[in-house]
Amino acid sequence: MLPFQFAQGYNSGGGAVAAVGEALRWTDKFWNRIADPDMWLNIMFSSIRIIIIFIITRIVIKVVYRIIDRSMGRKQEGKIRVNPRRFVTVGELLKNATSITCNFIMILLLLSEINIQVGPLLASAGVLGLAIGFGAQGLVKDVITGFFIILEDQFAVGDVIQTGTYKGTVEVIGLRTTKLVSWQGEVHIIPNGAIASVTNYSMSNSLAVVDIPMKADLSLDESVHLVKKSLVGIEERDLNIVKVPDVLGIQSMSTSEYVVRIVAECMPNSRASVERQIQGDVKKTLEYREMNNQAALEQAAALEKDEGDGTGGA
Repeated sequence: MLPFQFAQGYNSGGGAVAAVGEALRWTDKFWNRIADPDMWLNIMFSSIRIIIIFIITRIVIKVVYRIIDRSMGRKQEGKIRVNPRRFVTVGELLKNATSITCNFIMILLLLSEINIQVGPLLASAGVLGLAIGFGAQGLVKDVITGFFIILEDQFAVGDVIQTGTYKGTVEVIGLRTTKLVSWQGEVHIIPNGAIASVTNYSMSNSLAVVDIPMKADLSLDESVHLVKKSLVGIEERDLNIVKVPDVLGIQSMSTSEYVVRIVAECMPNSRASVERQIQGDVKKTLEYREMNNQAALEQAAALEKDEGDGTGGA
């Protein structure tokens, strides 16, 4: 029994000595690595190159931003009149594209500086992007459509538009969805890929059209005179009206009445309010005329009655 125990103790002691020796070798390697001047020189030069890459990237981005701003400014001051918000949108898109491109190149350069192979990463990213593209075709379509909506300035936040059966004020424009709020308060969230056609009511002045029915016993000249009289000063009462409305004349007629059409150029999205203003003013003028006629008839009847009473008394 004793020889076996002695051998076992010898073996365990030899294992401990081997472990200590291995630890000492790793310690020596570590300190040799730490004390290696070539390694520190490589780290220092790599750090300097990383800082230089970062600084150059920031400078390039700033310079390109300045170029974009100046270019958009010259285009906006040109002879061709274009909506200024389009230049703002295009400028922001170009700045975002510049920032993404420069930062992506910077990241690749930084990875190569720390000895990371970027080739396999790019190949993996390409395969992953291809898989996502096949699996999310609807999302890609929405994003691409939203990009061109912003780029082409088809509509902006605050515009009143109609697409399909949806009509309302644009509240949010995103790369994937557009949010509309109708005049009744409903919120419509529409995927950009589903926007096939758009009617924008806010890009130019509107045209208010009002048809006023007139009795057939009223002459056309008198009707037109009354309508024009009611429209005097309307552009001061309603600032949405760009210029004095035009009385076009008879639009339709029947045996009992005829219709006089009025058109007025007004500010965008104010057609309904301008039409109500015109109708209200014409209605007041017609009521005033009717009251005057009624008062004249009553006065004439009273005078005739007084003359009849005087004759009978004589």
